Amino acid sequence: MNLPDMPLISLLRERMSWLHQRQDVLSQNVANADTPGYVARDLKAQDFSDMLSGQIRHGSALNATDPRHISISSLNTSRFEDEAAPDQANPNGNAVSLEEEMIKVSDTQAQFQAASNLYAKAMTMMKTAIGH
Repeated sequence: MNLPDMPLISLLRERMSWLHQRQDVLSQNVANADTPGYVARDLKAQDFSDMLSGQIRHGSALNATDPRHISISSLNTSRFEDEAAPDQANPNGNAVSLEEEMIKVSDTQAQFQAASNLYAKAMTMMKTAIGH
């Protein structure tokens, strides 16, 4: 099996890629905080059930080897959406809130750090398993 194609590694790579793209979008929002008519953008949140079903389609199905395991059919796949805040645009039409954007940037940075730490731990575990 190719190491980058392992389910855990590929999910972490996909997550870090999404977080990197989100950081780019958020930085554009901050950069355009004074641009008349600019409306803040954000990426659509990743859906864990979609990521999981993508792994299953690629041959990485989850196996319940014990009756106490949670089956894939019992997972709650309801989608939660963030409540949209009322538009509070400036008189020039700009709808960017620097405070909200900086909170999102900080949260994205923390999530990226956590994902990269998990990735590093997984790689260390794989190296240990193969005897390096």
